[in-house]
Amino acid sequence: MAKSVKIVKKNLTIQKLKTSISGKSILQGVDLVIRPGKVVALMGTNGSGKSTLAQVLMGNPEYKIDSGKVTWQGKNILKLTPGDRAKMGLFMSFQYPHELPGVNMYEFLSTSYKSIFGEKIHQAKFETELKKEMKTLKLSDKYLDRSVNDGFSGGEKKKSEILQLKLLQPKMAILDETDSGLDIDALKLIAKNITALRSSSRGFLVITHYQRLLNYIKPDYVHVMMDGKIVKSGGPGLAKVLEKKGYHWLKK
Repeated sequence: MAKSVKIVKKNLTIQKLKTSISGKSILQGVDLVIRPGKVVALMGTNGSGKSTLAQVLMGNPEYKIDSGKVTWQGKNILKLTPGDRAKMGLFMSFQYPHELPGVNMYEFLSTSYKSIFGEKIHQAKFETELKKEMKTLKLSDKYLDRSVNDGFSGGEKKKSEILQLKLLQPKMAILDETDSGLDIDALKLIAKNITALRSSSRGFLVITHYQRLLNYIKPDYVHVMMDGKIVKSGGPGLAKVLEKKGYHWLKK
C-alpha cells in the first residue's frame, strides 16, 4: 500500500496528480511536497513532465486534471483560477516568457504589484522597491519604457521574471528552467538574486535540466522525473550524480 501524504497547511502538497492534454496522458501520478524555507529541485529530460507540472500548478487551462489534488493553505488549488492562486502567493517564472507588444513594462509591473498588495499601496513605495531591485539585476531605467519582453534578449527576459519575483514576494515560487539560454555571468547574477529571496517562509520549486544552476542555488532536495513520474529522490548529491552519469542509468 502506498504511503499516504500528510497534509500540512503551509506546505504545497501534490498527491497522485494525473493530467493530460489533447487526450495524451502526461503526469502519471505525481506525489511531491514543497515546504516553506526549502528549495526543491526537479530535474529530468525534455518531455519528462517537469514543465507540465509547473503549468498545472499555476492553472493553465489547456491541461486536464484526470485525478489527484494539490493542497495549499487548506485548499485544493486546482479549483482556483490562476489569478486567485497568484493572490494566495504562488508565483511562476516561465521558461519562455511571453512578449506583450504595446504593454508598457512600468505599467505592467505597477498593476501586478497592486493586484497582490492592494490599490492603496503608495506609488512612491512601489517605485522605491522597483528601482532598488532593478539595480540588483543591473537593469537600466530605459527598461521601464519598453513593452513587456518585446525585443528583449534571453537574459533580459529572465531578469524581467526575477524582477517580478522580487517585487511580488510570493510565498511559493516555481522557477521553470530559469537557467536556459543564460551565459555564465547572467546565470550567476540571477542565481544571486534568487538566493537572496530564500527565507523560512518561502518555498521554491526549481525546475532544471542541469547541475550548473544548482551550483549557485543550493537545493535541499532533488527529485528526478521521467515519463510523468518521479523516479528518484535524494539530496543535493543526486544532481551531481546526474551530471556525471546522465539520465539513462535510471532507466536500467
